[in-house]
Amino acid sequence: MLAVGLAACASVAPAPSTQVPTSARPVATLPDEAPQGALVVGRAAPGSRVLLAGRPLRVGPDGTFVFGVARDAVEPLSVVIEPADGAPQRIDVAVRPREWPEERVDGVPPQTVEPPPEIAARIREEQARVAAARERDDDRLDFLQPFVWPVEGRISGRFGHRRVYNGVPGAPHSGMDIAAAEGTPVRAPAAGIVTFADPGLYLTGGTVVLDHGFGVSSNFLHLSRIDVRVGQRVEQGQTLGAVGATGRATGPHLHWGMNWFEVRIDPLLVLERGAR
Repeated sequence: MLAVGLAACASVAPAPSTQVPTSARPVATLPDEAPQGALVVGRAAPGSRVLLAGRPLRVGPDGTFVFGVARDAVEPLSVVIEPADGAPQRIDVAVRPREWPEERVDGVPPQTVEPPPEIAARIREEQARVAAARERDDDRLDFLQPFVWPVEGRISGRFGHRRVYNGVPGAPHSGMDIAAAEGTPVRAPAAGIVTFADPGLYLTGGTVVLDHGFGVSSNFLHLSRIDVRVGQRVEQGQTLGAVGATGRATGPHLHWGMNWFEVRIDPLLVLERGAR
């Protein structure tokens, strides 16, 4: 089994009945625990049905399935496997907590920290469009490819850290910031389909979403240039655009975020899987 870096199973359905056996012969490969912000890849017998806290998961022909661990998840994640030719079984994956330091970001344009009502409405509409792109559940296994860095550079912002903008507390950081010179090519860390591309979002500037299948996606923010279009398939290493400082940014860098549907995950953990 593989456990890798992804953020929030808050919307899943109630956990299945505790009458599901938990001590029978294992019917799936899963880790005993996974850290907050992880992407967990498991494998069940082909033809199995798999549920995460009652939420059906896509299962590949070989039994592969995947889910994300929320940044703030605490309770064990209950996975029920229903084999095609056997009794269902529940496997509980413990959540390993992480520390989330505070990051202070100063010099941000005030109107992006506390936007006026008309700008706030624009931001909500734009973020809803991005969220809709993350709802895809394509039957593609591009997320199994070992991920590579989209750009080389210093990590200037880490996933999950609490952000304070100009002294005003904000939401936890949803991805990883990589400092790089403006115009540096941004390359696909793994293959996928472009599901969103817009050069002018208010907060995130030039924004691209790349879908890797099974609800796993990457997003690339603050781009100065976009070189791909919606619906285009790109292979690992193909140029998506260029590093910039568009939207709410104090200097050129790439924000690389990852999701499993609505759950945000840590790209650094995904890279660590590829390094094994």
